[in-house]
Amino acid sequence: MSRFFTTGSDSESESSLSGEELVTKPVSGNYGKQPLLLSEDEEDTKRVVRSAKDKRFEELTNLIRTIRNAMKIRDVTKCLEEFELLGKAYGKAKSIVDKEGVPRFYIRILADLEDYLNELWEDKEGKKKMNKNNAKALSTLRQKIRKYNRDFESHITNYKQNPEQSADEDAEKNEEDSEGSSDEDEDEDGVGNTTFLKKKQESSGESRKFHKKMEDDDEDSEDSEDEEWDTSSTSSDSDSEEEEGKQTVLASKFLKKAPTTEEDKKAAEKKREDKAKKKHDRKSKRLDEEEEDNEGGEWERVRGGVPLVKEKPKMFAKGTEITHAVVIKKLNEILQVRGKKGTDRATQIELLQLLVQIAAENNLGVGVIVKIKFNIIASLYDYNPNLATYMKPEMWQMCLDCINELMDTLVAHSNIFVGENILEESENLHNFDQPLRVRGCILTLVERMDEEFTKIMQNTDPHSQEYVEHLKDEAQVCAIIERVQRYLEEKGTTEEICQIYLRRILHTYYKFDYKAHQRQLTPPEGSSKSEQDQAENEGEDSAVLMERLCKYIYAKDRTDRIRTCAILCHIYHHALHSRWYQARDLMLMSHLQDNIQHADPPVQILYNRTMVQLGICAFRQGLTKDAHNALLDIQSSGRAKELLGQGLLLRSLQERNQEQEKVERRRQVPFHLHINLELLECVYLVSAMLLEIPYMAAHESDARRRMISKQFHHQLRVGERQPLLGPPESMREHVVAASKAMKMGDWKTCHSFIINEKMNGKVWDLFPEADKVRTMLVRKIQEESLRTYLFTYSSVYDSISMETLSDMFELDLPTVHSIISKMIINEELMASLDQPTQTVVMHRTEPTAQQNLALQLAEKLGSLVENNERVFDHKQGTYGGYFRDQKDGYRKNEGYMRRGGYRQQQSQTAY
Repeated sequence: MSRFFTTGSDSESESSLSGEELVTKPVSGNYGKQPLLLSEDEEDTKRVVRSAKDKRFEELTNLIRTIRNAMKIRDVTKCLEEFELLGKAYGKAKSIVDKEGVPRFYIRILADLEDYLNELWEDKEGKKKMNKNNAKALSTLRQKIRKYNRDFESHITNYKQNPEQSADEDAEKNEEDSEGSSDEDEDEDGVGNTTFLKKKQESSGESRKFHKKMEDDDEDSEDSEDEEWDTSSTSSDSDSEEEEGKQTVLASKFLKKAPTTEEDKKAAEKKREDKAKKKHDRKSKRLDEEEEDNEGGEWERVRGGVPLVKEKPKMFAKGTEITHAVVIKKLNEILQVRGKKGTDRATQIELLQLLVQIAAENNLGVGVIVKIKFNIIASLYDYNPNLATYMKPEMWQMCLDCINELMDTLVAHSNIFVGENILEESENLHNFDQPLRVRGCILTLVERMDEEFTKIMQNTDPHSQEYVEHLKDEAQVCAIIERVQRYLEEKGTTEEICQIYLRRILHTYYKFDYKAHQRQLTPPEGSSKSEQDQAENEGEDSAVLMERLCKYIYAKDRTDRIRTCAILCHIYHHALHSRWYQARDLMLMSHLQDNIQHADPPVQILYNRTMVQLGICAFRQGLTKDAHNALLDIQSSGRAKELLGQGLLLRSLQERNQEQEKVERRRQVPFHLHINLELLECVYLVSAMLLEIPYMAAHESDARRRMISKQFHHQLRVGERQPLLGPPESMREHVVAASKAMKMGDWKTCHSFIINEKMNGKVWDLFPEADKVRTMLVRKIQEESLRTYLFTYSSVYDSISMETLSDMFELDLPTVHSIISKMIINEELMASLDQPTQTVVMHRTEPTAQQNLALQLAEKLGSLVENNERVFDHKQGTYGGYFRDQKDGYRKNEGYMRRGGYRQQQSQTAY
């Protein structure tokens, strides 16, 4: 039907179309190209009539909907993109907004978006979890929305004061829009507004009939239907009244009409009684059904979302003959539910233990028992589904007992062979004429046990008594590893022996062998020979044990990782027991430092620990230069704690997310393996002091002086910046104060700062042979102070007696003679020794301070002229002149050092 047949005056249609835009669907003029025949309804041109206001507001609404969806999923990047589009769309609708006013829904999204961004900004934990794009978008969008909302401050304030009113207004607008759209749909079908009103009045009679028909249904639906149909009848009455032109009060149209006659009152009362009766009948019927159900058994109320605890399955039916096949079948049934959701792991372990008892009672043989025990231990390891969680104490003790029982069985029955390469089809569990074959790997169980022990120690507070109690279990772990080692030495392959040897090494390399250390010392005179023999026969020295295990791995291992770990543990053990030269030679011969960066992180942590222990060992031997070189890489990074696997440094989430942090925490070394970081830093700083202070004194005015230790210089600068210098408190302050004293040649003050009660308690008493270390330190301080004194004050003396130096620094004459001779040979000191008078005669060939400054100025001017010549010749296209021909000669004649005379370039770094 055509849309022009609708009722209504021409003026009404013209007014409804004024200010609106007709959007026509283009129809192709070439009808011969249409592949399908259209029906009569489809042949009519469909026209959508929409105002400019509707178009603009619909665009804004769609963008707002997208923003709200992005807010729900915390996609701030999407919010930023859509907000920029929203601002552009609002700019296009500016002319309409000026006429109609700012729409409420636009004010609401601005207010809600600002509140949402403020919540995100205040949520510190949520901001840390955001990815980089969302975090950047959050700060950008927060600035933009605050700037943008300044233009709408009054509207937003009104909205926040009465948000419900604005919500009601929007709801009314949405209803009007939906009514308008339904009217437009009707217009498309050719039915006008007035015609629809007339038809609505006709349909009211049918609705009343339908209402009477539905009265016998459920009472819940009846109440709602009464309300709906009563309102529809009243609305139809109001429509007819509008046509007749009657004016009534708006509220009276929507009120229910009270019953007027007595018959209506009785009918309504009877209707209410019928409803109440039906409701009572249904309730009593439901109670009867519940009572019948309760007769069958007791019901238990459970919480939603919690899996029901399943009953334990019966092991065997009554009268079943217990055979190998029946037990293996039951074992497979128990294992099939392993890992499924809702499976009670504790119950599964109990069933397997019960199955072991049944197999033992019925004498089914050792093979079946060993197979079930393998599965019990595997179930104990799987008890915790999460990889990061550690075993409970009772489960851990049960695991140790099960492994010991399994080892007892395997050792007692030598005819049992276990291995991963044995297939289940080729197992022999009950034929005792042939060797019993069981699928399972004892080495895997022991490695997993060792990992669980490490996990328990990582997750226990190291400063609690609980940690000490757990640490006592290491004796049991080591005993099990030794038993498995002896078992595999008899029946295992070379690869398995190498793996179990590595486990034994990892539990031995970090322990200081006090018994062997005591044996090395001279035994007391009062001890009898029997006591000495008993001490010697107590056990194998850890050094001999490590040597035997590591050499087997060096010879037999085919994997680089096991051999690398064995070498590092061997070096660590040598260094721990002050065998410096063996440790150094093994490190240099292995060439591990060349390719250690390609190893996995646990091996790199072990390498760092070994280098640190090597440096501490060199320091104990008095080799300060070797100690400094070994500790330089770890200490200069500023991440010694992290590199040694002893903790994590605080980092932002952009550098390390939560998953990476969990992985790194699992790599941490247990507390009883830690190396004291304060001791490590003190050893490094004291070594740097003994090297750096004499070097600084020797090259005081040298412009090209290099730094030996940046960290040591940093501590010196920190000490110089302090406005008030009090007595030193921390270890670093003690080292800085000692450095200043050594720089002046005052070795006694330096000695008092380095070795005192506070430093003894913090550092020096932690060494195994503390007195030896302190004696070595005093000697090194005296020697380096002597060198510093000669460097600093040699320009003051014409000659100085070696006896005077010996008394001043409390060193014997041969030592003083040796130190001065080395300095003269290395051209560090321009002097000569007068042997008859035992004096040092200064040559005074070194430049003075003024001459040194003049040399530096000449060098800088020469480089400036050379650069200027290069720039000029580069523009001219040629390069030549004085500096090209005589540059080498000019450069070679600059070699006057701080302590006088010309010396070769190679000897500049002699010390």
